Amino acid sequence: MGKGAEARSNNRCTLYNSNLMDTGLKNRVAIVAASSQGIGRATAEALAAEGCRVAMCARNAQTLHAAAEGIEKQYSAEVFAQALDVTDAEAVHRFVEEVASKFGSVDICVTNAGGPPAKGFLAASVEEWRKAVDANFLSTVYFAREVIPHMQRKHWGRIITITSITTKQPVPDLVLSNAVRAAVVGLVKSLANEFGKDGILVNNVGPGYTATDRLKELAKTRSGATGKSEKEIFEGWSADAPLKRLGEPREVADAIVWLASERASYVTGQTVLVDGGLYKGL
Repeated sequence: MGKGAEARSNNRCTLYNSNLMDTGLKNRVAIVAASSQGIGRATAEALAAEGCRVAMCARNAQTLHAAAEGIEKQYSAEVFAQALDVTDAEAVHRFVEEVASKFGSVDICVTNAGGPPAKGFLAASVEEWRKAVDANFLSTVYFAREVIPHMQRKHWGRIITITSITTKQPVPDLVLSNAVRAAVVGLVKSLANEFGKDGILVNNVGPGYTATDRLKELAKTRSGATGKSEKEIFEGWSADAPLKRLGEPREVADAIVWLASERASYVTGQTVLVDGGLYKGL
């Protein structure tokens, strides 16, 4: 290699290394649904840490505003919080419009909702099926319909759904989640195909067994059905994963930050599992 070519190569390496940790998210506007606790809160924190202006929503106003105040103080971030039910299409519309009015745009939308109850098929009522569809599928439809026009105007956007490992590998006692979450993946792929030309990337993150209140609920159900203690249930889940432990909400949040960043600029229509290797398929 000649001296000129070598110098150009070194300059490129220096430029790349100087930007290695830059996610390109500073001042981006990010909506994070169901963000008062668990993975949603961890995601709001992680995006705030990257310099995003964050809009948070959840049903419990007290828990939500406490979380928002904590994030605002810890990261000196601009945070907007509003209590709402993500199954209410009109409420989602008003929320997104308020976010756009306050911050000037919507760049990133992380859809999320509490998982449906742990049930076997015959134990799940028709009403529980309807609620699961509303909360875990239609809420994503509502947010996507509202944020996509804002993203189209800037020719830049990220929609990231939070589902579960159940989209790849059904989990016993989670028939509602197993079925409804798969529909979200179909939606993700469809949106990625339709709106890629507009600079909008659409992806899904599927957590494995992660240390949240949701997992405690599932452990309680399993304990009642098997006679094992909840401690034994948790130990069994940890043993099932090659990493031999449960995931932490922040680890899922880190994957979401990457998908939202410029570092994932050629990734769309994908499901990224954050499961410690629990999924056994190829």
